[in-house]
Amino acid sequence: MNIGLKIANWLESRAATPSYGAWVLIGLTVFFFGSATNTMAGWLYVLSGGSLALLGIAAFLSTRSLRALEVRRRAIEPVSVGDKITIELEIENCSDQPQTLLQVIDVLPFVLTEPVVSPIEAIAPKSIYRDTYYVEAQQRGVYRWLEVHLRTAAPLGLFWCRRSRPVPAKAVVYPLVLPLNTCPLIDRIGQEDSPQLYDRSRSQNATEGLTRNLRPYRHGDPTRLIHWRTSARHGELRVRELEVAAGGQEIMIALDSGATWEPKEFERAVTVAASLYFYASKRLLNVKLWTTGTGIVSGNRVVLETLAAVNAAEDVVQNRPKLPLIWLTQNSASLSTLTQGSRWVLWPRPSTEIGEKILVKNDFPGLEIRSDRPLQIQLQSPLERAMNY
Repeated sequence: MNIGLKIANWLESRAATPSYGAWVLIGLTVFFFGSATNTMAGWLYVLSGGSLALLGIAAFLSTRSLRALEVRRRAIEPVSVGDKITIELEIENCSDQPQTLLQVIDVLPFVLTEPVVSPIEAIAPKSIYRDTYYVEAQQRGVYRWLEVHLRTAAPLGLFWCRRSRPVPAKAVVYPLVLPLNTCPLIDRIGQEDSPQLYDRSRSQNATEGLTRNLRPYRHGDPTRLIHWRTSARHGELRVRELEVAAGGQEIMIALDSGATWEPKEFERAVTVAASLYFYASKRLLNVKLWTTGTGIVSGNRVVLETLAAVNAAEDVVQNRPKLPLIWLTQNSASLSTLTQGSRWVLWPRPSTEIGEKILVKNDFPGLEIRSDRPLQIQLQSPLERAMNY
């Protein structure tokens, strides 16, 4: 921004800045006054004096017209990524005169959108003008902004005047929650994933469980759970999914937000955390969320607000609990530190780091997320065993 624009903005926000028409009139005024001085013609003095008075009145009226306006903002309801934020402003004219030809400029954060300019033709005396507009939420977050600008050149259009009104705003954009029909990370909690680890009593208890669903056979499923009659009818193996009680065990979804992440992968991790939480909540399980910056939180709205505000590499407020977790991380070394009974979701580092070998306990099932596949499909895929990275 050059010096001329800086001076114009300073004048506009504190007094008034001339428009193009005003500069033309100022030039004519100087010309008339110079001619009157040289010719001593009285009518030229009258023209220059009248032009100067008109300029003064225009500057005074443009600044005065904004004094009687008050701005309020209605609370902004939270939305999810992909939805539109509804922003409502109320501009009240407290004077006995109509206020005309206004601009209302809402100075939103640049990551949301550019400042929104709304023209207003007129506001009647002692009345309220309501302005509503919508902004598409393209990225989760908690967005705050502080002021609204009122701008006018009324009534003569010769001087622009802009005044700021403190109108704080807060818009919360929740992360996307994927609609999961099934999720082995949650569904298989309370049962072992490998048929070799079933003992006789566990096998008997699982066989006596209630069948929740029938699904196609996947490699590693116990053959005792195959429903032969349904398999014969469909021409392919079908396996019973049993209603297995988690025994009151608390499900803890933990996001490794204290570590460094690639920005794109961290956003996918936040989406996974939200999706897992609400899938477990829909199944009426006792589920909670842990992040490095907030510790343990629960409750739908609190969890959504926490995930909306979370950032990678944030300061540690609470250390990771020594409990079985569903651990979401991009640090493969952290898998070897998990408590027995934990699960993991891993976003591998770029290929330049794949050569790093880190010993990982191989009895923790989980998922390795690939960037080239949809998250929803991967979260509904069978679990894997941790390998050496």
